[in-house]
Amino acid sequence: QVQLVESGGGLVQPGGSLRLSCTASGFIFKINNMAWYRQAPGKQRELVATISSSSNTIYADSVKGRFTISRDNTKATVLLQMNSLKPEDTAVYYCNVNLVRPYWGQGTQVTVSS
Repeated sequence: QVQLVESGGGLVQPGGSLRLSCTASGFIFKINNMAWYRQAPGKQRELVATISSSSNTIYADSVKGRFTISRDNTKATVLLQMNSLKPEDTAVYYCNVNLVRPYWGQGTQVTVSS
């Protein structure tokens, strides 16, 4: 079955960096677009970044220039490098793939606080 497993979250000070990883299985990774979403407390889940099967990328305006999404098809992994983190980046981050329906990982908590 489809599985998405995120890792790499944690507590970081403003201005710091984190790298999130999502390892996928159960589908043909290299032909599918992948995405990262996030959900802050009391807010709706929002798109952070997407990467196509050919590695074209799209970013939310709020993270442009600070976050980088990438993929490694040999490892069926999608990464999210997050730099210059701000308190408003605090959220649970989810990996996503849309097949016959959307699939989500379990999420990884990112907390940006001094």
